[in-house]
Amino acid sequence: MPEPLAKLMDFAARYTTAWCSQDAAKVAAFFAEDGSLTINDNEPAVGRRAITESVQSFMSAFPDLRVAMDDVKVDGDLAEYHWTLTGRNTGHGGKGNPVRISGIEVWEFGPDGLIRTSKGRFDSGEYRRQLAM
Repeated sequence: MPEPLAKLMDFAARYTTAWCSQDAAKVAAFFAEDGSLTINDNEPAVGRRAITESVQSFMSAFPDLRVAMDDVKVDGDLAEYHWTLTGRNTGHGGKGNPVRISGIEVWEFGPDGLIRTSKGRFDSGEYRRQLAM
């Protein structure tokens, strides 16, 4: 594996571990101070505090949240992080339904080696369907 790809795979593996930690600040630490996380077509969460809040919403909804890294690809100056989230929606207001949803984040890195922008996407209709079952 070429060195840059090896570093990216290590970064993505550590990012995955952070998502599984139930500590949203650990996920936000992978972003530049002024980095942004956009999920589907929602307004981006800009800055580590906003990213922490966005990530915490998933962690709160799924106290047993697990994220698996499915693949990592390089696409020019961007990296693609493919993932699968599983968990039971037992957080506040949840119905206890199991959820399994896959998606992708497209990362652009800053000069500090942290994520400058992440544009995430998953099938929100399928997500809502699983929550409502």
